Amino acid sequence: MITPQTSHKKLAKTLGLKVPLYFKREDLHPLKSHKGRSLPLMIDIYVKQGLRNFVISSSGNAALAAGLYIQKHNQKIKNKISLQIFVGEKINLNKLSALKKLSSKNIIITKTKNPKQAAFQMDKSKIAKILRQSTDDLALRGYASLAVELSKIKNLSAIFIPTSSGTTAQGLYDSFKKIKLNPQIHIVQTTACHPIADYFLPIHDDNNKSVKSIASAIVDNIAHRKGMVITKIKESGGFGWIASNREIQTAIKLVYKTEKIKLSPNSALAIVGLEQALKQNWKFTGPIACLITGK
Repeated sequence: MITPQTSHKKLAKTLGLKVPLYFKREDLHPLKSHKGRSLPLMIDIYVKQGLRNFVISSSGNAALAAGLYIQKHNQKIKNKISLQIFVGEKINLNKLSALKKLSSKNIIITKTKNPKQAAFQMDKSKIAKILRQSTDDLALRGYASLAVELSKIKNLSAIFIPTSSGTTAQGLYDSFKKIKLNPQIHIVQTTACHPIADYFLPIHDDNNKSVKSIASAIVDNIAHRKGMVITKIKESGGFGWIASNREIQTAIKLVYKTEKIKLSPNSALAIVGLEQALKQNWKFTGPIACLITGK
């Protein structure tokens, strides 16, 4: 599924950009977010290996992508595959509502205090195969199609990516290299969760770390991919940025005012990162893309 790459001249002008600005609209993916790139590939490969039962812990987007894909997959076959979804007790209510619509005999949603531990236990007991993008390198391959689509933006110089585990950033960098491109990779995290961006912004106000971010999908404080992601960001010539709730809210209002597009807080991180880069006088030689990840 190819998602739209839309040009935004009014927003670019307001930001003072001298190069074209594009939104990569992964929020319009049939599986509702950029997670729809990697999870279907992971599931397909494991099904070919003979696995039928899967488990995932998620703040919403990954579980929704996996659930929608398995729901569609099961409509075509008699030998159904199953998915157990574990979500936290404080999951965004809109995301929980979307997940509950998938609930069936083969897709079960459970709220629990420790969703990751519950998923790990099922995997360890070999009851179900865990779908975990943050540690499974199969997930990286899923972003090859996204890199190819972005490569259609001639002379793309940089992409800003809302980031939790760093899987998308690493997958895009690897895929760009295979097609001999090297746009700057910029990741954007939140004041509540910024283990990778910390490397690039070691001196910043950390007083807000205890304040819950409205960008609720950014939750991976461990960041198993941290070392590799940092290396690849540096090789691309990119950077890491940290967004506060106030900056996220301001970006949402700005995008709606200039382009009449309603961004989720998670997607708005990309715009905050771009704004911060411009304030730091970053120079871009060609078009910039902001990854609109989903709700």
